[in-house]
Amino acid sequence: MVLVGLNLRPALSSLAPLLARIQQETGLSALAIGALTTLPVLCLGAFAPLAPWLARRLGPENTLAGALLLLAGGLALRGVPAVVALYGGTLMVGAAIGVAGTLLPALVKRELPAGADLMTGVYTMALCLGGALGAGLSVPLADRLGSWSAGLASWTLLALAALVAWRRLMPRHAAAAAAPETGGSLRELLGQPLAWQVMLFMGSQSSLAYIVFGWLPTLLMARGYSEAEAGWMMGASVMVQLLSALAAPWLARLGRDQRPALLIVLALVAGGFWLLLQAPAAWRWPGAVLLGLGQGGGFSLALTLIVLRTATSRLAGKLSGLTQGGGYALAALGPLAVGVMLQLDVGLDIVTRLLLGIVAVSMGFALFAGRNRRLEVDDAGRLATR
Repeated sequence: MVLVGLNLRPALSSLAPLLARIQQETGLSALAIGALTTLPVLCLGAFAPLAPWLARRLGPENTLAGALLLLAGGLALRGVPAVVALYGGTLMVGAAIGVAGTLLPALVKRELPAGADLMTGVYTMALCLGGALGAGLSVPLADRLGSWSAGLASWTLLALAALVAWRRLMPRHAAAAAAPETGGSLRELLGQPLAWQVMLFMGSQSSLAYIVFGWLPTLLMARGYSEAEAGWMMGASVMVQLLSALAAPWLARLGRDQRPALLIVLALVAGGFWLLLQAPAAWRWPGAVLLGLGQGGGFSLALTLIVLRTATSRLAGKLSGLTQGGGYALAALGPLAVGVMLQLDVGLDIVTRLLLGIVAVSMGFALFAGRNRRLEVDDAGRLATR
């Protein structure tokens, strides 16, 4: 699971530091580049709800293996130096990550029910490490291999390694007759305010994450930093996420619910954005650190809420599909909005206000999603919140 998590961000974070180079070599407009950053997030939202359906028919283990194979294929396709291949490969990796990322919370809930929140922090830490490697190594790999397309395709090797390891080490359960499903249908989930609250928190904080993956280097270069320095600053910010991704579930256990932890990490995100985009240049590295601590903790807690707000692994899988499907569809609006703003040549002041506004909205959802409540099926087979 940790090795799988390591593969769920390089395909996204490795693209952002190369956007200026891709735009220069392909002649794509800023709006087309914005669509390129939005496409994988839309795919996350579109394909995440398919994960529970695929898992019921193929088994979660085989479905995850298929997602890794699709991820490797998409990464390899981006190695073809053509615009259509770049967009096609990006669509494939978005679909693969949407399915794989949705399956992991349910697998953790099933395999390690007592420590599901802490294990979520562990594989989220691996996920953040993958994102940091993708951001930090993107430009050096492209320079070493001679082109941005070859640099993007090089991540295929990591995906294939995860596929081989998963097939050899994945959990294996004897086939059992499927029990009739009672409670937890999509219609019932949509009727539960708690499911909406978790989904909207996931979407708002993920919007900030994908703005970082898609546009942070571009925004930093607008402040006068070089392409390489902007990539390393993003990489450092994502690397710091390792610490908070692992620590956030422990922090969440200290209180009666997760609201204090959620508000703390979101406040760090707000401070990080302001220091990076508005404060004097001397504050850029503290800003990168604060942003990383906040976003690592925020994403880890968002995934932790999926396992804490459900009573069984089956419900966790269904809530994961709804939360990540709807949440990522909402999150896609963030990088799209920033792309449109850059196309209109608005200043960093307005972009910063947008980012801080999204943080404020996410805090509002956190106050509801962070309460100590849980979805479960009652004795009559109906889904209820307790």
